[in-house]
Amino acid sequence: MLKLREKAEHFLALHRLPEAFIIPNPWDVGTAHILAGMGFKALATTSAGHAFSVGRRDNTVSRPATLAHIRDIAGATELPVSADLGNGFGDTPDIVGETIRLAGASGVAGGSIEDSTGADDRPIYDRQLAVERIRAAVESARRLPFHFTLTARCENYLHGRRDLKDTIDRLQRYQEAGADVLYAPGLTSAGDIAAVISSVDRPVNVLVGLDGDELTAAGLSRLGVRRISVGSSLSRAALGAFVRAAQEMSTKGTFTFARTALSSQDANSRFEP
Repeated sequence: MLKLREKAEHFLALHRLPEAFIIPNPWDVGTAHILAGMGFKALATTSAGHAFSVGRRDNTVSRPATLAHIRDIAGATELPVSADLGNGFGDTPDIVGETIRLAGASGVAGGSIEDSTGADDRPIYDRQLAVERIRAAVESARRLPFHFTLTARCENYLHGRRDLKDTIDRLQRYQEAGADVLYAPGLTSAGDIAAVISSVDRPVNVLVGLDGDELTAAGLSRLGVRRISVGSSLSRAALGAFVRAAQEMSTKGTFTFARTALSSQDANSRFEP
């Protein structure tokens, strides 16, 4: 536990740095090993990347399978890991609190809870319930024997609700409920990101890799962003290369994709003997 406590303290301290840090998202043990060897300071799991790796759609992997996955990722690296816990695998605050307790026992230094319901007819939880869910997550996190960095996510923009005022209001309420980090995936305008940052007093995570303004780590740092993640982008980039290679073989009967593949020597050098 001392080792996990040290990881957790280091992870929290990263959010206090004067510049944003990039927290890339591996989707299996192999990609976690590769990223850990490339100088990144922390890692975050991706629910979509994990789902794709086991042949499922995002948000269809069970809580036990997700917990096993985050345990594997956390155990594969000395870096602190933050877990993508979706909406906590249930509607009620009690279920969300239990998910945080279980995640804390899985070796991760933190995790995120989002306010999306998973239902097409009501994609975002009502504000009061959403706040109660984050409060339950925070209370559960504070009962752990280390500081579990709780990230509260407002999913408005990922579900077609491009309402900046409501997004800011929700993030402010999640802040009041005790969240350590605030996150509104889908914000792609530097102006909107700046508006969020100026409206809260907690570190803000920004998701990059979406259409919109060209965002860079340096530019986001100047805006006051403290953490930058890429979600499932790395996973989808790998899948894109795989699909293009397979299409080349099936439609052309050629194999030029191999020219840009890692050499066997390079690939082997990135993993343990």
